[in-house]
Amino acid sequence: MSARSPITDTPMTDTPILRVKNLKKYFHVAKGNLHAVDDVSFDISKGKTLGMVGESGCGKSTTGRLLVRLHESTSGSIIYDGTEVTSATVRDMGMLRTCMQMIFQDPYSSINPRHTVASIIGEPLKIHKKVHNNLEYEERVRQLMTTVGLAERLYDAYPHELDGGRRQRIGIARALALDPEFIVCDEPVSALDVSIQAQILNLLMNLQEKLGLTYLFITHDLSVVKHISDDIVIMYMGQIVERGPTEELFKKPIHPYGQALLSAIPIPKLNSKRDRIILKSEVSSPINPKPGCRFAPRCAYAQPECSTADPALREVSPGRFAACRLAEQFV
Repeated sequence: MSARSPITDTPMTDTPILRVKNLKKYFHVAKGNLHAVDDVSFDISKGKTLGMVGESGCGKSTTGRLLVRLHESTSGSIIYDGTEVTSATVRDMGMLRTCMQMIFQDPYSSINPRHTVASIIGEPLKIHKKVHNNLEYEERVRQLMTTVGLAERLYDAYPHELDGGRRQRIGIARALALDPEFIVCDEPVSALDVSIQAQILNLLMNLQEKLGLTYLFITHDLSVVKHISDDIVIMYMGQIVERGPTEELFKKPIHPYGQALLSAIPIPKLNSKRDRIILKSEVSSPINPKPGCRFAPRCAYAQPECSTADPALREVSPGRFAACRLAEQFV
């Protein structure tokens, strides 16, 4: 029998580099507490990519920001390579920043338009004192530019002179500057043209193979996440409702929300049809949510007991997890 994770009870083929347990983030608003992330748990093994998908506002990006501590969590645990991130001191976080980095969604707003390409990429090197002189600094910046496919002639260029794809390559180079092991990719291709998306995705996959990187890949594009991910988690209103290996999840989603989500993927073949699941009713409020399954108001299979208590994320079949009382009938 294979060893199992003490956090998510998933089979462990590799030791997880990141473990998240019961992570919560509530934002206080005028009407109460907005449950942006609510009791989320997962593991990511070294060198793998975990895809995170869901509708806008489901808590994907907030989860990513919590992992690298751009937001402070309300409660829960984030353990990176044996170190508890949520309670790390300023000094410890300085060390963790060299191991954990983030690529942001919008290449237009995530880099400083007043700085040159070189100064944007090289800023982490100066902050963390990774170079000793200007020669080392210039050599390292040029090396990073080559790694992500930026021409040397752009060394002194400004972001407004570049297109979206090159700007995102700057963000990737900046994330790689400190030689991290884990990178949160927060919808890194959603703001780019389709042709450029493919180039950036291929770059990320090549970098992972070459440098042994581990990714949390956040996206709303199901075709993209299928292309790059080893495993996928589906989020709905701050909670994980399904998790499984990419190929199996796309072949047969278990949770009713996962079924609806995947039914929306267009089939690139003439005269091919897929039974589209149309979700009705409104999304319930994430502010002080009532007990019960949050998807129940939109679920065609909902029963009275679905509105009494939150369904636990449980293993329905080997490696497949779902937060649904009726999950077994969909396996």
